[in-house]
Amino acid sequence: QVQLVESGGGLVQAGDSLRLSCTASGRAISSYAMGWFRQAPGKEREFVARISWSGGTTYYADAVKGRFTISRDNAKNTAYLQMNSLKPEDTAVYYCAADPRWLNTGEYDYWGQGTQVTVSS
Repeated sequence: QVQLVESGGGLVQAGDSLRLSCTASGRAISSYAMGWFRQAPGKEREFVARISWSGGTTYYADAVKGRFTISRDNAKNTAYLQMNSLKPEDTAVYYCAADPRWLNTGEYDYWGQGTQVTVSS
């Protein structure tokens, strides 16, 4: 079992940056691919980015490509999502997730509780 806790969300203005952190406990995250997802009010949860176990491979949703960067520090048992040039449409609750498999779906085994990101225009 791995427990995930997100942090770093907040209220920012359009064009600002935020860095989200996802700190794991219980097991080393080096055994897991990590993903970030988001859910806006009234919408379904959507994929944002994922990163492979060592960090060598990343993949992004088209909506965030070029603006967001996913990374990880396995020594700190933490994954990150650097979000630049934020837009109001990025407003959502952001969730990190972990799974031992490399998934292109949202069927991750472990999820954090989420952190709110609000971008004002």
